[in-house]
Amino acid sequence: MKRAYCWSTKICTSLFGKPFDGGKRMDHGGPQQQQQHPMEQQQPAYHPQHPAMMRLYEIQKEVASLGPQVCTFSGLQNDRDYKRLERELTRLLLDVDQVDTEGKPELQGARKRAAQEVEGLLRYLEENATHPSRLAIEQLSYEARQLVDERVVAPQRAGGVTEINDELVDALQQLVLRLTQVKTEGRVPLRKARYRALTRLCAVQDVIEGRTQQQTLSLPLSGDTHEAVNCINQVMVKVSVARSQLVALLMGLSGRDSCAHLSRILTEMQVELDALDVSGNAVIRNYRKQVVEEINGLLKHLDLEGEGDDTRRYDLAQNNSIREIEGVRAHISHLREGVLRHCVMGDLSFRPKAELQGLLTQLDQVDTAKNPCIREARRRAVVEVQAVITFLDLREALARRQPGPNEHPSHRAVWQVLGSLSELQAQVLGFDGKRVDKSYMILEELLTKQLLALDAVDPQGDETTKVARKQAVKFAQNILNYLDMKTDEWEY
Repeated sequence: MKRAYCWSTKICTSLFGKPFDGGKRMDHGGPQQQQQHPMEQQQPAYHPQHPAMMRLYEIQKEVASLGPQVCTFSGLQNDRDYKRLERELTRLLLDVDQVDTEGKPELQGARKRAAQEVEGLLRYLEENATHPSRLAIEQLSYEARQLVDERVVAPQRAGGVTEINDELVDALQQLVLRLTQVKTEGRVPLRKARYRALTRLCAVQDVIEGRTQQQTLSLPLSGDTHEAVNCINQVMVKVSVARSQLVALLMGLSGRDSCAHLSRILTEMQVELDALDVSGNAVIRNYRKQVVEEINGLLKHLDLEGEGDDTRRYDLAQNNSIREIEGVRAHISHLREGVLRHCVMGDLSFRPKAELQGLLTQLDQVDTAKNPCIREARRRAVVEVQAVITFLDLREALARRQPGPNEHPSHRAVWQVLGSLSELQAQVLGFDGKRVDKSYMILEELLTKQLLALDAVDPQGDETTKVARKQAVKFAQNILNYLDMKTDEWEY
């Protein structure tokens, strides 16, 4: 999987071919400073006190200060910061063009290198803002905003009650999964944009699913509900409104509210609850505690304004959980190679199922910290383990199979297909190519033919055949899905 690009702290080469103190240059994917022409390298450096060189020196310092901003900008072309960066870089390019080189090759070479560096930043800025993956992230974010506005925010603003059902929860989860599958090519701006979109959508999920239902407690302290419960219920109504406001803020649907304003409102609710006298009644005290915890849950999502600025969060190659998953994947790869090697020799004695089951347990214990990218990485590793286990199970079943003379012909036909699927699965397990490869297309076509062969099997009323065919179809589809997963070039 690809690593994120970064702004290196290396000292860059100055316009004079010497170290430039305080400057920085891009490394690992950012726009690179053009190398000097061999003829230029042989020429002596021009005197640094020359007015033209001094001016280029000043311009380069400005370029160095803008570089990190360009390489971490994750927005679109219509964003204010994009227009500011584009404007400043264009100005610097004009400044470079206006430097008088007096026709001297040394000055012309220095001016050319300065212009190339500014042009590289402009190009990098535009490429990331218009990259198909960046546009895909924006489209998914738009779909999420539309869904949340229609199902959560609008009903609340109209004075109604937001209905949280499985359909809404599933729709949000589907959007989260689609976001995790957007390819970033290791670019920091794309990773950052994807991470910011994911954190906000996951926060909305958490807010929606973590709500507390309003309660009415019948207590023996009075003929009606205890006064403290009424007060808590009133706070719960305010919490419901605040929840909708928070969701609107997270999804960019609020034009008037701010995180600071909502934080003050929620804090005031906490003060109001703290002032209630619930001493001596554990039931009411627990109810108040539950509401306070929900308010705290809302407050923790109000710090997302700066979310995504921390490289350690979206450069998941440095994440301990990802490292643990990658360690498991390396172990899976080793076991898979051993299984396929023994399979070629016709040796069924190598059965590392216990070891594979242990890897599943290890993956189950990986801390994902509710990070959808880490969850997806773990899911894919689990699928890899399960693919090897199911391959071993089918090989063992085929080896043990002893069909009787009265076996139904349709049942025998299903087993014949399973035998073919076992051979194809071995090829899929060992496949290490791309979807454009001819071998991929052949495998996909052969697996599809096996599905068609299963579809053509007529059970003729035999229940055993019906069950076997259904399981075989599912098995074939799982192999196809695994092949797709291996070739979709997903990256965390």
